[in-house]
Amino acid sequence: MEFFKIRRDIPFMKNALVFNVISLVTFLAAVFFLVTRGLHLSVEFTGGTVMEVSYSQPADVENVRRTVSSLGFTDVQVQNFGTARDVIIRLPAQKGVSSAQQSERTLQALKATDPAVTLRRVEFVGPQVGEELVSNGLKALAMVVAGIMLYLAVRFEWKFAVAAIIANLHDVVIILGFFAFFQWEFSLAVLAAVLAVLGYSVNESVVIFDRIRENFRRYRKMNTVETIDNAITSTISRTIITHGSTQMMVLSMLLFGGATLHYFALALTIGILFGIYSSVFVAAAIAMWLGIKREDLVKGDRKREGDPNDPNAGATV
Repeated sequence: MEFFKIRRDIPFMKNALVFNVISLVTFLAAVFFLVTRGLHLSVEFTGGTVMEVSYSQPADVENVRRTVSSLGFTDVQVQNFGTARDVIIRLPAQKGVSSAQQSERTLQALKATDPAVTLRRVEFVGPQVGEELVSNGLKALAMVVAGIMLYLAVRFEWKFAVAAIIANLHDVVIILGFFAFFQWEFSLAVLAAVLAVLGYSVNESVVIFDRIRENFRRYRKMNTVETIDNAITSTISRTIITHGSTQMMVLSMLLFGGATLHYFALALTIGILFGIYSSVFVAAAIAMWLGIKREDLVKGDRKREGDPNDPNAGATV
């Protein structure tokens, strides 16, 4: 399905160098903020107190969050757990204050607003658990990257694998750079969004790479730049439909999902926008600069070069 069809190919690769310089500057800025400011890690990573409380009727999560925040706690996570009457509260660790003291103080504040609230459990998440989560998150990211490279190398060619990974890591680092610069809370939900962006970005790259391979087969008189420009132009309608519908859903979570989904949706929003950009201007351009050519993708077609009945015979790429 196409909303519109562009008759003339847009010369994307003509300005590839300019866009990639912009990408490089943005990437280096993100790395700089990650090194100098670091990520503002949530309770899951740094350790703290986890409380589960129960109400006699559906709980007002926003009111609970305001009540707990009024006690001086920062970066409090409050969300429903299981049912609408059960609420889980994550409190960051405080120096000189025990987990029991934190939970007791919080429970008293909650009882002041609703005497029927009951405490179901209290747990302390130590720094050791946080380090384990960080380690597992990095391992998951490394496995995703390795899997993507292997898939692209087998399906297409190693030059496309390198180009796609550079472009996708570019998206990931920029997302992390935004979180480091603004000191937004980095939680497990945000980590899940980052991994989702990796898969989402590689999907867009695969669509473009697949069209490039198809164009090398169909238009053998085109050179590499013309082939890439045609591939990107011919997939624009699909890109607008796919990313537009996804972005509307993510924006709805960002605007109406509340505090629980805010940073998750924010990471996805940034990732989708930069994912489109990197697939077009970064991945395709890097593949071009690595010297991708028709012979890399269309194996066994050289024997047709001398066929006098082939209308494309003698064409060069």
